[in-house]
Amino acid sequence: MYNAKSLKAEEFISDEEIRETLAYADANKDNLELIDAIIAKAKERKGLTHREASVLLACENEEKIKECYELAEQIKKDFYGNRIVMFAPLYLSNYCVNGCVYCPYHMKNKHIARKKLTQEEIVKEVTALQDMGHKRLAIEAGEDPVNNPIEYILESIQTIYSIKHKNGAIRRVNVNIAATTVENYRKLKDAGIGTYILFQETYHKESYEKLHPTGPKHDYAYHTEAMDRAMEGGIDDVGLGVLFGLEMYRYEFAGLLMHAEHLEAVHGVGPHTISVPRVKKADDIDPSAFDNGISDDTFAKICALIRISVPYTGMIISTRESQAVREKVLPLGVSQISGASKTSVGGYADPEAEKESETTSEQFDVSDQRTLDEVVNWLMKMGYIPSFCTACYREGRTGDRFMTLCKNMQILNCCHPNALMTLKEYLEDYASEETRKIGMELIEKELEKIPNPKVKQTTYEHIHDIAEGKRDFRF
Repeated sequence: MYNAKSLKAEEFISDEEIRETLAYADANKDNLELIDAIIAKAKERKGLTHREASVLLACENEEKIKECYELAEQIKKDFYGNRIVMFAPLYLSNYCVNGCVYCPYHMKNKHIARKKLTQEEIVKEVTALQDMGHKRLAIEAGEDPVNNPIEYILESIQTIYSIKHKNGAIRRVNVNIAATTVENYRKLKDAGIGTYILFQETYHKESYEKLHPTGPKHDYAYHTEAMDRAMEGGIDDVGLGVLFGLEMYRYEFAGLLMHAEHLEAVHGVGPHTISVPRVKKADDIDPSAFDNGISDDTFAKICALIRISVPYTGMIISTRESQAVREKVLPLGVSQISGASKTSVGGYADPEAEKESETTSEQFDVSDQRTLDEVVNWLMKMGYIPSFCTACYREGRTGDRFMTLCKNMQILNCCHPNALMTLKEYLEDYASEETRKIGMELIEKELEKIPNPKVKQTTYEHIHDIAEGKRDFRF
């Protein structure tokens, strides 16, 4: 039985409900009257159900798809403005006891170089990231209770937050580690993490168990119910995601939205972020081995429909995707991107060592190889504000408090000025001459968009103070 409020994975992600949804979508993909009604509902900015959104995904009418794209672009502007939040992944360890067939970290891979950062090496990695200008990290580690126990993760978080180098500081650490216990989620919360991120990989249970043949990750229910345990442990910002290409994309899309609906129904707050990774080439992984790959056009359609279905949720696209693909989907709802990412353990402090080594520790090939300065420059030339802001998390605006801010569209009076101030910090401390010039012109223009006169004046003053050497202002 499908029940969005159930705490059992197979009831809030019901295979029967998904199959009925896909059949309903197929039966109505040419029903223009229904499609118009769904789009009209989406224009109310309150989201769509998994079934309504699935009809739009099945629809092949170019005029209606274009309408969805335009709506996605407008909703992105309404809820998030033209900000793009910047972050970088930090791989702590690639030791892993699981047998995931799409990931080179799987236990049977004897070719990959196994590494685990010491706390001293973490200091070097974070210092290198700070020297680029990063303020927000997503830490990653394979699942290995011996090599990567929760105590190691907690110590690493403490180390990351403690590092102050020149004007650099990591102000928010998001965590992407394996499903764990309520007790461990409480420990992560107490350590001051930002968002807890866990990709489902696939919502199709039978496929999930085949793709995870061995190791603790084989347990579909334990993995799928992780976000409920995280929220029980006090973490109210959680990030969902599927790995597109493993299973039929329409099935995954419906499951992803059902998971978002479940979190809203049970906890009163949906996912803080949704990520949209696709299977990519890696050490011993060939993406063509998975026969559910999706085209760039389908990928763009998925991004647009996620945006109009869950308008309050941030959407992340990583350096798995090329510059061209990122450019295609940025207007359709993406609000966070990584920049200058390394998916190897120790790849920031000593990138040459990875290149010269006969073995690799990378999790997947990075398609967008540009420096952070090049990515920032590129975003600004397209009219986006690269934001290094972490204010909401540090001011306690998480979970339903952030959602209220977002749903009431108060971004221009809060997140917009915070983005401008953190961009000013980046320009002063790290940017190339050309990037600084473009950025200063952008800040001058964007300051005028702040509606509240008092907020605008305060932002002007803080921008001036940053030029004088002061740092870390926030609303």
